[in-house]
Amino acid sequence: MPARTFDCSPCCEGFFCPHGITCMIPCPLGSYCPLASLNKRTGICEPYGYQLPPGHSNHSCGGADIWADVGSSTEVFCSAGSYCPSTIEKIPCSSGHYCRAGSTSQKRCFRLASCNSKTANQNITAYGIILFASLSTLLLIIYNCSDQVITTRERRQAKSREAAARSARETAQAREKWKSAKDIAKKHAIGLQTQFSRTFSRKKSVRQTDFGKAKHGTDAAALPPKGKKIKEQSNLTKIMHELDDDPNNHEGFNLEIGDKNLKKNMPKGKQLHTHSQIFKYAYGQIEKEKALQEQNMNLTFSGVISMATDIEIRTRPMIEVAFKDLTLTLKGKKRHLLRCVTGKIMPGRVSAVMGPSGAGKTTFLSALAGKATGCTMSGLILINGKVESIHSYKKIIGFVPQDDIVHGNLTVEENLWFSARCRLAADLTKPEKVLVVERVIESLGLQAVRDSLVGTVEKRGISGGQRKRVNVGLEMVMEPSLLILDEPTSGLDSSSSQLLLRALRREALEGVNICMVVHQPSYALFKMFDDLILLAKGGLTVYHGSVKKVEEYFAGLGINVPERVNPPDYFIDILEGIVKPNTSSSVNDKQLPVRWMLHNGYPVPSDMLQNFGALTESPCHGEGSGNGEPNRHDGGVAANARSPGAGDQSFAGDLWQDVKFSVELKRDHIQHNFLKSKDLSNRKTPGVFKQYRYFLGRVGKQRLREARIQLVDYLILLLAGACLGTVAKVNDETFGALGYTYTVIAVSLLCKIGALRTFSLDKLHYWRESASGMSSLAYFLAKDTVDHFNTIIKPLVYLSMFYFFNNPRSSFTDNYIVMVCLVYCVTGIAYAFAIFLEPGPAQLWSVLLPVVLTLIATQNKGSRIMKLASNLCYTKWALEAFVVANAERYSGVWLITRCGSLLKNGYDLNEWGLCIFILILTGILSRYLAFFCMVVFQKK
Repeated sequence: MPARTFDCSPCCEGFFCPHGITCMIPCPLGSYCPLASLNKRTGICEPYGYQLPPGHSNHSCGGADIWADVGSSTEVFCSAGSYCPSTIEKIPCSSGHYCRAGSTSQKRCFRLASCNSKTANQNITAYGIILFASLSTLLLIIYNCSDQVITTRERRQAKSREAAARSARETAQAREKWKSAKDIAKKHAIGLQTQFSRTFSRKKSVRQTDFGKAKHGTDAAALPPKGKKIKEQSNLTKIMHELDDDPNNHEGFNLEIGDKNLKKNMPKGKQLHTHSQIFKYAYGQIEKEKALQEQNMNLTFSGVISMATDIEIRTRPMIEVAFKDLTLTLKGKKRHLLRCVTGKIMPGRVSAVMGPSGAGKTTFLSALAGKATGCTMSGLILINGKVESIHSYKKIIGFVPQDDIVHGNLTVEENLWFSARCRLAADLTKPEKVLVVERVIESLGLQAVRDSLVGTVEKRGISGGQRKRVNVGLEMVMEPSLLILDEPTSGLDSSSSQLLLRALRREALEGVNICMVVHQPSYALFKMFDDLILLAKGGLTVYHGSVKKVEEYFAGLGINVPERVNPPDYFIDILEGIVKPNTSSSVNDKQLPVRWMLHNGYPVPSDMLQNFGALTESPCHGEGSGNGEPNRHDGGVAANARSPGAGDQSFAGDLWQDVKFSVELKRDHIQHNFLKSKDLSNRKTPGVFKQYRYFLGRVGKQRLREARIQLVDYLILLLAGACLGTVAKVNDETFGALGYTYTVIAVSLLCKIGALRTFSLDKLHYWRESASGMSSLAYFLAKDTVDHFNTIIKPLVYLSMFYFFNNPRSSFTDNYIVMVCLVYCVTGIAYAFAIFLEPGPAQLWSVLLPVVLTLIATQNKGSRIMKLASNLCYTKWALEAFVVANAERYSGVWLITRCGSLLKNGYDLNEWGLCIFILILTGILSRYLAFFCMVVFQKK
């Protein structure tokens, strides 16, 4: 490089002359490069800071000597509060305008912004206040109107219920008209047969007299006399109340209309008087009447008869469950939970499962319902006499869990109505579904609280007994053929228990197979059951048969119930070992299971037979007794089932067995979740799209009732935006990277915490609903769709404070787009945490993850592995999108500063679209992961 000459002209104004280079370069736009003035005291050319060579009088101060980033050459930049239309001219900003550093022209302030002369930036806080007020007003309107919207919707539903009830009353009268028309047609046919006219007319008049003398409780009395006004309330309502007063009465709604199909489908020994059949018959008559009007048929004898006999009553398919030598062994532990359980539960009967604690009652119900996991099952379970999977009938099987899993932020009717819409047949009309729900509400005695919220831990709702009945009603409204209940009367008083059992008995009258676990029933409640399954500890059967014969069976063994003692309590106390049998009997509680096997001729396992001792010499059939004393066994002969030498196993061996058992248990859960079986229920429920609509309505209603929680979330975001916007002002050297870093952390943390509530609070409800056959996809999509409201609103709430306090150069639209993508991304991640983790760890991960990922993403210097890890962090792409959107607004004199800052942080000015795409892709993939975890790792 040639040496600089000592005889040269100074650098011209408007140019800069780098050291060692002889050429002059024009200063960029936005810079101010006047001729420097010499400070004679210091010898420095101000404002640039270079010195003239000492002893050279021919040198003078000229233009700038350097153009670099704003930190190294601040003097070249046009100062804030002024603008430089050229590189040698600087003009102060006039009033009503503002000029940022490096401006080439002054910009007019917004109308509501206050800008004095020489203002560097406009104050647009007023717009933030306006946006905040607008959002607050909108949210308050939504919050205040939510109750009105829900009330209006409930009023419309009430009108549909009234219309359905009115239709039922009208069809009861229409049926009587059909009977009259049939009689007229018969008389017309009789007139053609003159030779038999007198005899047939006499018989007919007798039959009509019988119909006129219909006994109280039949619908024949509903036909009003001629000339009298029809009352608003028909006999249909009276019949329902009579059924409530006396559920065992067989004189119910007796349809004596000559309907062969109806009589054929009627349950044996019982009249057709259940509510759902009444309503279904009424609606069937409406359809028949419509068809008749359309076809304009003549009322001939054959036409009326075919009309009267062509009435189809929708019947539920029967499910009979038989089990033989049913044995469940806990994997890894070799311990029996159930052993050699044989019997069957039949349609139209209510079976009670009783026994002491640890007898395997809930395990027995889980095995029947196909929900037993982590166990090795042997024996047979036959469905209607065939070896079929119980899962093939899950659409018509109801399972009531022990815990009251009911949505607390919905009313009683809303809970029942949602279950009915999703689980009843899709071809049922809305009025029919309404009547089913009405029947269940009436039978369970929930009319008084139908519009009351069920309530949660924080907010008081209905009573515990009413909540228990709603829990049962969720399964009753889907009209099951098999209903399994786990301790439905626990925590209820005697009257509530009787009310619940009366409702279940009415379900049994329709042919429903009902099996339930009961603890300590009263004698009146005990007598309401048809069958009893009594289990001893270890899952061994002690008795399985009619409730009426249980005392007779135990009396044959020499065990007599004392006076004024409840039989089920006495039997359970004997099995628990609290009460010893009578001294006259040589039978103890350990011999009762073997006695039952011998009584029915069931095969007895060899180890139980050896323990039974001398009884094997004289087999008993319910009357004899033995003198053998069996060895005491723990938990259903658990000690005998253990492998020899298990107690001598080392600690490492025990640890390995526990790990192996945990892995097998998890594998069984996953296999159970993906279990596919052929649908044999003959019921087509609503598809995914319809269920999505139902879920969407339910979730939206729940969110409206949780508006206060949402308002708290928005308030926290507002405070965070105001604080960060005030503290982290935009630094032109870093293009606001610090403020955006705080923004990414704060928004990620606050939005994740809010999104955790979407799934973590409803896990139990989802597990129950998915086990009953409801669509998991519809549930997930509905939750996510409603959360899109927060995805749109929360960025507005935050930016209404942050943007107008921070006032970056990037537009509000650019910041809003990045913020929406960021919220969408972190919401999906929060879904995965909420579904896969427990609430405590999920909250901890939601707090730690954005902080850790931001620290990794802002590491400028590091190895290749660190750079790769940084590219996998969503915070890196969100921060880059914010900075790039802001850096694009810097040009001219800012080019070197912009390029240096972006290269230092590893950002690219052309990657803004890529950043947006990666944030959206991360949100989509995290939602796929969350849905996968929800389906695979759910607890049945």
